[in-house]
Amino acid sequence: MIICQFLFFAAAYLLSAQTGDTPAVSQRARALHAGTLVFDGHIHAVDREFYHGGDIGERKADGQFDLPRAREGGLGALFFSTFVTEDYYPGRLETKQALRMLDCAIDQIARNSRTIEIARTAQDIERIHASGKIAAVLAIEGSFDLDGDPAVIRQMYRLGMRSVQLSAHNWTNNYADSCCSAPKWHGLNERGREVIREMNRLGMVIDVSHASDEAISAAIDASSVPVIATHHGLRAVNDIPRNMPDWLLKKLAAKGGVFGFQAGNEFHNRRAFDWVTAHAGKAFWDTSAILQRGTQVPIAELDKLVAPQFPMRPAEIPPEIRLSMDEWVGVVDRAIQLVGEDHVSFGSDFDGGPPLPRGMRDIRDLPMITDAMLRRGYSEERIRKFLGGNLLRVFRVVTERGR
Repeated sequence: MIICQFLFFAAAYLLSAQTGDTPAVSQRARALHAGTLVFDGHIHAVDREFYHGGDIGERKADGQFDLPRAREGGLGALFFSTFVTEDYYPGRLETKQALRMLDCAIDQIARNSRTIEIARTAQDIERIHASGKIAAVLAIEGSFDLDGDPAVIRQMYRLGMRSVQLSAHNWTNNYADSCCSAPKWHGLNERGREVIREMNRLGMVIDVSHASDEAISAAIDASSVPVIATHHGLRAVNDIPRNMPDWLLKKLAAKGGVFGFQAGNEFHNRRAFDWVTAHAGKAFWDTSAILQRGTQVPIAELDKLVAPQFPMRPAEIPPEIRLSMDEWVGVVDRAIQLVGEDHVSFGSDFDGGPPLPRGMRDIRDLPMITDAMLRRGYSEERIRKFLGGNLLRVFRVVTERGR
């Protein structure tokens, strides 16, 4: 089946090339990409479908992700993220919304069972990928429960969830501080450490993206297995709180963790971040206006307020400000020089709003990364590690250590 999958991707590339729409990618890069497990650590896979209906199996004219384009891009596995926005937190509707989003994710995957299948272990990922289908690891971004109740965690696990974000997106929850809200716990409190112990016991990936420096550091200390930053950037490249400082990246790597690079310019390009912030009038993590609504807004009304956000549309950054793909890989290279090739991975944040490098349209153009890495002189082994091997390794360690 792997040979069949290679032929499918090759045919897709050739078809796109004939239309003149695909960015130029070398034949060597296409062949390497098609023969590699491409495992994306963070995709907003069902936001559009939850709020607007439709099917992830239908090709869309906008946005950055759907299954037809994912297959053209050679995607083999993904953290299939369900996103609970801050809008649902003031009224304490986050757990209900997490369950609604998870229900939508499971339904969408079931509708497209010939193309995609839920994976709970690394062995599942390998089996599903070998069959020619895409492996979906159910993950949650935002809060599943602001209180971190272990009973809720266990129920999410039973429903198939295998990765949970530590902080409540850009808000501090009742057990862990966020990168982009006022600190309350100086990292984690005892409930936060209990959450980590329970996730370790079950075999769930702890995602530290969006958590504060102190919370990430405390999570690394408290966890008996590596933690993952699924979609992140380097503070040494762009000094914003959403990015990770070098000392913390070294600590994450020393514990065996993996750092996933988000695909957008705002994380890795200070000029682009400043341009977007100036035009938006606020930083991209600012959700302070939500508090002005109060706590009594019915969930149906919240849905109507939130729906226009999706799919998140990236800012139209001028081409002369955008990073090229080679410059984006240069940021990855900085991390490799710092912590080694075994601790870097890819977490695109597709349909989460990333303004992509110049020439990259959407998930179809993932082979551009492989091509840029070859131009930089990376070995095929290093490229395979970045595209999926490192993330799969840590996912295996975490899920096999669980019960």
